[in-house]
Amino acid sequence: MSYSPLAIKRRYVLGDIYKHCNSVESIPVYMNEISGEALGYVDESLGIYADAFLFHLPEDVCKKLSTGHYNYSFDYDVLYDQPDKKKHYKLNCILLIAKKALPSRRLADSSIL
Repeated sequence: MSYSPLAIKRRYVLGDIYKHCNSVESIPVYMNEISGEALGYVDESLGIYADAFLFHLPEDVCKKLSTGHYNYSFDYDVLYDQPDKKKHYKLNCILLIAKKALPSRRLADSSIL
């Protein structure tokens, strides 16, 4: 299976928890639920200033991910900073949840018109 890295902005992936999420070295990526073998992994190997996740996934999954076919879900631990009591999130893994297909509109049959 061919793997193809894909870089996506952390802010886009994390959404509302972006400001409170710790950086990651390497975490697994699963499809729909945490069971079985991971699809691949994600890291921040582009460096601290790139502010992007680098997904290492099969090529077909990367294509769908880059065109918006998945929503993101997370497994994380909540950590509290003692001095300022602000919460931070430590990501354990990322889940890709397939978006539900919308029913396609059929064109009216020309014989009916």
